[in-house]
Amino acid sequence: MPLRIETFSNVSGGNAFFKALTHPLAAEKTQELLALLKASGPVAIYDPLNMAETAAQAYGIADLALAGYYVQDVEQRGRNFAGQKAKLVTELPASKASRVLITAFDASRLADQIKHLSAGLDVHSLDDLRLPSEMISDRARYLSPLNFATNFVFFRDGQGHHTRLVTANYWGSYGAKDVHFWCRLYDESGKCLAQWEDIAGPANSTFILDSKEIRARFKLPEFTGQLFMHATGIVGHDVVKYALDTYGDEPGTLSCTHDANSWPADYYAGLPAPDDGEDVVFWLQNSQPFEIPAGEIAVNIMGRGDPVSISQPLPPFATRRVSVAELLPQARWPQQVEIAAGKYVVRPRYEVFAKNGRQRIAHVNVERNDLKPDPKLAELGAVMGKGHILPAPILPLSRFDSLVLPTPMARGISNFPLKAVIYDAGGEPILEHRLGNLPRDHASVLAVSTLLAEKAQGLPSGYGHVELIYDFEAGREADGWMHGLFRYHDRVSGHAAESSFGSHMFNSVLVYKNEPQSYAGRAPGLSTKLFLRVGQKPYDTLCHLIYPASTPWHSKSDTSLVLTSSRGEEIARARAAIPCSGSYYWRVSETFEPKAIEVAGEGAYVTIRDTTCRLFGYHGLLCGDSSFSLDHMFGF
Repeated sequence: MPLRIETFSNVSGGNAFFKALTHPLAAEKTQELLALLKASGPVAIYDPLNMAETAAQAYGIADLALAGYYVQDVEQRGRNFAGQKAKLVTELPASKASRVLITAFDASRLADQIKHLSAGLDVHSLDDLRLPSEMISDRARYLSPLNFATNFVFFRDGQGHHTRLVTANYWGSYGAKDVHFWCRLYDESGKCLAQWEDIAGPANSTFILDSKEIRARFKLPEFTGQLFMHATGIVGHDVVKYALDTYGDEPGTLSCTHDANSWPADYYAGLPAPDDGEDVVFWLQNSQPFEIPAGEIAVNIMGRGDPVSISQPLPPFATRRVSVAELLPQARWPQQVEIAAGKYVVRPRYEVFAKNGRQRIAHVNVERNDLKPDPKLAELGAVMGKGHILPAPILPLSRFDSLVLPTPMARGISNFPLKAVIYDAGGEPILEHRLGNLPRDHASVLAVSTLLAEKAQGLPSGYGHVELIYDFEAGREADGWMHGLFRYHDRVSGHAAESSFGSHMFNSVLVYKNEPQSYAGRAPGLSTKLFLRVGQKPYDTLCHLIYPASTPWHSKSDTSLVLTSSRGEEIARARAAIPCSGSYYWRVSETFEPKAIEVAGEGAYVTIRDTTCRLFGYHGLLCGDSSFSLDHMFGF
């Protein structure tokens, strides 16, 4: 059955207790503690913070020989744990326990409170699982989110395929002085291949992990697995964000995606079904230090019943290639697949093996099970204008075909009414297309180039963007969690790329339920700071910036494009004035002088900064006429 643990709340954020409990180093110490407790006779569980059930989900404390289960809160008396009815801790002296386990971190005060009740007993707590002090960023509070800034990375090197992670020491801009990354690489079976620690470098410097370099450094065989990263010495931001390029020895292999979202979820969606002649593989990677039992992970066609379970267990931190075509042979693009993940895995990557022999990697998204339709959204037009907007590029029509597939991302929604508005780069609306009140199991894809041709319309700039917005004339069921998958075909190379994301409100001074969101501070988010890694030869870097606005905002953006060296030093600066509801497609090679790019050197990046408006961005690499990649950008 799915894990009954809270990993993330949209109200309170990530659960540091869960991360502290399941950290790879904590898992190793847990086995030592359990061995000691099993060998020492009956154990009393003292659970003052109601955390025993979560701990038991992760590890076998319920299988210990228990001498009783004790609580501090009188109202919790009588609750059940592992067949034991909770007693008040004042009854502890009457137990026949040889040891006491306090199911809490930072437990010294809790232990002191029961010294008179535990006299003669050995007292343990989850502090026995604590990480080394040098890995703790916030020494005052162990369960501070800053102490568990972790993430997983799909990492592969072999058969001509490589992966390259790029991020920046953005914690340095918050005042961090000594940021490190603790890394552990797992192979497909979950075996640790290598463990190391790297210095992040000065504030705003880039940090790069390339699978080719890691493989050479540790003399490793070919591998497909996952990398666990833990940022230490940080302040100001508790999320590890990164861009991940998958590239090959041959120029036709190229994709990009981003961080895995380090909190395992119950469900994921937005996994495309294969087209005729294709296969779609999702990489099932166990994010837990314990086995995923057989049958716990299942897939089904979106909106349909009859889920198909994966019949084999998956060891801790292991990786498995799962073919959608094998599990759901009847599924066909543009149908979609959802994954029942049971909180065992972080956001999975998937790989499309196309008919022309090309392949590309992208990611699914968290499908929320806590959302219900919000009837107020349909009434907000007078004050919030377009409200929620999901913007995506229309790449240059002369070369690319752009496809839009709306994706349901909440378990509680059965229909979602949408329309697509196509804008030229100059901000002019060119075409509005009503998609209708789409059912959950819809298989409707919007081919933008085809639609424009049918309507005898073009884009004066040659490119632009599309906005998905709610169409409350078609239906009223909206939850603010609108998502879409955006697929792009290059007619020159035959290569393709895809990305997916969710809607937000943009550029309104009014706030509704924490929208427009802000990366730092309270809503509304009305400024931009995006990270654009710069590819090295033979790769050029592309960027597509979009200026969406829920309500009328500044007529043009005041956007700085700051070319920055790997040491965090500004090398050159360019400016862009993007019209409201417009976009800007550009390349690094055409925006900055060759000498400036040379001085910036390997590991350079561009900071996209605007204090006047909130932009949304997509980035990618171009390898001449051979291949390209595309994904949405991250900010901090």
